[in-house]
Amino acid sequence: MVEVFKTNVDNMEQSELLAQELRYRFPGGNISFDLEDCDRVLRISAGDVCCRSVVGILNRYGYHAEVME
Repeated sequence: MVEVFKTNVDNMEQSELLAQELRYRFPGGNISFDLEDCDRVLRISAGDVCCRSVVGILNRYGYHAEVME
């Protein structure tokens, strides 16, 4: 399963920290940010992705995320 999120993450250091946190939550998942995209896309490929958890993790760090349809 692949989930794609629009975010407001805008710096590489923060994206790496968030990716590390997300990898802890979704072990074995492939997690990447595309900060060059206008939507600053976060892609998560994992067996079972809970979108609510992803949004919650980013919110805890002061960022916004929403599922892209």
